[in-house]
Amino acid sequence: QVQLVESGGGLVQAGGSLRLSCAASGRTFSSYAMAWFRQAPGKERERVAAISSGGSTYYADSVKGRFTISRDNAKNTLYLQMNRLESEDTAVYFCAAGTALAVVDARLFGSWGQGTQVTVSS
Repeated sequence: QVQLVESGGGLVQAGGSLRLSCAASGRTFSSYAMAWFRQAPGKERERVAAISSGGSTYYADSVKGRFTISRDNAKNTLYLQMNRLESEDTAVYFCAAGTALAVVDARLFGSWGQGTQVTVSS
């Protein structure tokens, strides 16, 4: 399994931006589908964005046009650029790795980071 470590969370005002990073261990990062999930207090974990090994991207409707997922396979790193942040974006954000089919079946994301807190003040 791949080991994942998120960073970049913090406190930001509504309308601001943050960039999350997820550093992955191992030599096979490029073969994994990757994703960002988030979980707010009292709510279920939801997938925010995903990216296939080939670079195809998928977004939740709530973040389309505001968030951008990307990956740098040379650096074994996944990113989430978050712009025009809203108070509803406040959550713990997790990165996850999975098999190729994970982009269509979130249950196939089997490796998870510890999460990073994002708090958006209104």
